[in-house]
Amino acid sequence: MRDKLEKLIAAYEELEKKLADPSVASNIKEFTRLNKEYAHQTDLVRAAREYLGALDDIEAAKEMLHEATDADEKEMLQMDISENEAKLPQLEEDIKFMLIPGDPNDDKDTIIEIRSAAGGDEAAIFAGDLFKMYQRFIESRGWKMEVLDSSPSEAGGFKSIEFKVTGDRVYSVMKYESGVHRVQRVPKTESQGRIQTSTATVAVLPEADEIDIKINQSDLRIDTYCASGPGGQCVNTTYSAVRITHLPTNTVVQSQEQRSQIQNREVCMQMLRARLYEMELEKQQAELGAERSSQIGHGNRSEKIRTYNQPQDRVTDHRIGFNSTYNGVLLGDQLVTVIDALAAADRAEKLAQAV
Repeated sequence: MRDKLEKLIAAYEELEKKLADPSVASNIKEFTRLNKEYAHQTDLVRAAREYLGALDDIEAAKEMLHEATDADEKEMLQMDISENEAKLPQLEEDIKFMLIPGDPNDDKDTIIEIRSAAGGDEAAIFAGDLFKMYQRFIESRGWKMEVLDSSPSEAGGFKSIEFKVTGDRVYSVMKYESGVHRVQRVPKTESQGRIQTSTATVAVLPEADEIDIKINQSDLRIDTYCASGPGGQCVNTTYSAVRITHLPTNTVVQSQEQRSQIQNREVCMQMLRARLYEMELEKQQAELGAERSSQIGHGNRSEKIRTYNQPQDRVTDHRIGFNSTYNGVLLGDQLVTVIDALAAADRAEKLAQAV
C-alpha cells in the first residue's frame, strides 16, 4: 500500500506544478479539468500523507525504543507508538473507500422532477410538500434552485414540478432521493378524519451537457403555446411556452416558467439532455445485472423508497430501515439525517464489495 500511496502523492504534486504553469493557466478548458482533478484528489492525498506519516513515526519510535535506556523515555515512545497505531485502521478504511472509483456524475448539478401519483388531490398536495422539503434542504446547503416547469394543482401543491439545483457535488447528495415516496395521513380534503395513502415519484437526473449527449435537430419536434395556470386557463397572450418532442424516443419536455420563448427552449433542451442521459445510464446499469440492483446510491423511480406516516410521526426509509420523524423530515430540517444514513450505508456496501 505504501508504494501505491507514494505514487499517488507524487502524481498530485505533479498536478500542482502543472496548475502553476502559466501556459496551462491560459488554457481555460485544460486548467478547469486539471483543477477539478486536483480538488478530487485533495482529501485522499491528505489521508495518504497522514497514514504514511503515522507509519514513519511508528518505525522511528520503535528504533529509538530499542536504543532507549531511560524508563520515562521508553514510556513516552511506547505512548507515541500506541497513538499512531490507533490512527491506522480508520485511515486505512478511509483511504480504501476514497480509492474506489466514484460515480462520475457526483459532481454534476441536477434536474429534479416531482410528480403526483396515486391519491388524486392529496397526491398533488404531497408533491408540493416534498418540493418544500427539498427547498429547505437546498437552502441549508447553500445551493441554488431554479424552477424549470410546473403544473400546479387547484387543490394545492403540484401535479408535477421540475427544478434545477446547482452547487457543490449536488448529485452526490440528491441521488438518494430517486424513487416512490409514500405518505399516510389525514388529507386536508378529508372531512371524516380517515387516513389516506398517497404517493409521488421523485426523479433525480444528473445534468448533461452537449459533450455527454448529442442531439440531432432533425430528431426534434418543437411546439409553442400560451403559458397556462391552474385549471388550464391562459395566463398570457404570447406563445412563450415551449414543448419539445424527441422523436426517436418519444420523450416530451416542456417549459413555460421563463419569460421568453428562447429561454423556455433552452430549459427544454437542458431537461431533454438530462432525460436522454438518464436513459443511457439505465441502459448501462441494466447490463451490470444484479450488481446494479444492490446499490443504495442509485434509486429507481419505480421503487418505493420511503414512507411518511403522520399519525405515528415516523418516516421510514425502506432501503436501510432507517427511521426518523414525520415533523422533523417532511416539515422540518431533518432530511439531512436520512441522506447521511443512506450515504453511510452506501459507503459500507462499497467497502464490502471492494474487499
